Amino acid sequence: MSYLSPSEFSRKMVDAGEAKVFMSTRDTVIRAYMAGAILSLAAAFAVTVSVQTGEPLVGALLFPIGFCMLYLLGFDLLTGVFTLVPLALIDRRPGVTVRSVLRNWGLVFAGNLAGALTVALLMAVIFTVGFSTGPDEVGRAIGTIGEGRTVGYAEHGAAGMLTLFIRGVLCNWMVSTGVVAAMISTSVSGKVIAMWGPILVFFYMGFEHSVVNMFLFPSGLMLGGDFSIADYLLWNEIPTVAGNLVGGLTFVGLTLYATHARTGASRQRPVESTEQETGEPEKVSV
Repeated sequence: MSYLSPSEFSRKMVDAGEAKVFMSTRDTVIRAYMAGAILSLAAAFAVTVSVQTGEPLVGALLFPIGFCMLYLLGFDLLTGVFTLVPLALIDRRPGVTVRSVLRNWGLVFAGNLAGALTVALLMAVIFTVGFSTGPDEVGRAIGTIGEGRTVGYAEHGAAGMLTLFIRGVLCNWMVSTGVVAAMISTSVSGKVIAMWGPILVFFYMGFEHSVVNMFLFPSGLMLGGDFSIADYLLWNEIPTVAGNLVGGLTFVGLTLYATHARTGASRQRPVESTEQETGEPEKVSV
């Protein structure tokens, strides 16, 4: 069968986290770079479709193609390693330390950022015909996204920051659910189907994804968005990273690990039923 039970794929989660910890620096950065680039292209595609059709749902329906592509190619997003890598530490895998976990996160962050910035620059060239004209309709839309989701939050102060953080939490709850859901199947079609739904939910709901934002906001700055780098970092990227970490690790990684990998389900026969059947109290070894 192509379906794996929760007890089986929860162990795969821990194994995947351990493998990422011990991956070489070169491979970690390359895989993260490609993940950031592919996801950024998918985001540009989704925004283009949404603008041209006037229907955001169409863009959201098509966005997961990028996520599925990068997952099947074995590339790594920060949101995914936030969820999987700490499990190897919690499971006390030999050689896995806090330092090695932080090393992996740092390298993946850097690789994702480099890939996203590369695509941001390439798409800005396209949107402005080599910076010879103002941005086209899609470029202007991206600039507006950058403004609304930075200074737009800042206008509400602490309430805006809280909203931003929670959107980051909810985002990686869904995105990491997609990552883990892909592990329940050994077939390509099963993996794609399992991933598509949670990623669609995150994108259409406008939740905050740290890697997608590494593309959208630098693009917005290049395309004339009315916000600054400081606005982007303080009022989006940093709180989003924190929210993504909390959402993925608590609502996906730790919950599945605790109930499926760590303990698992067990059937314990009630003492009462044993006494009723045998007429004698059940003997318990101490």
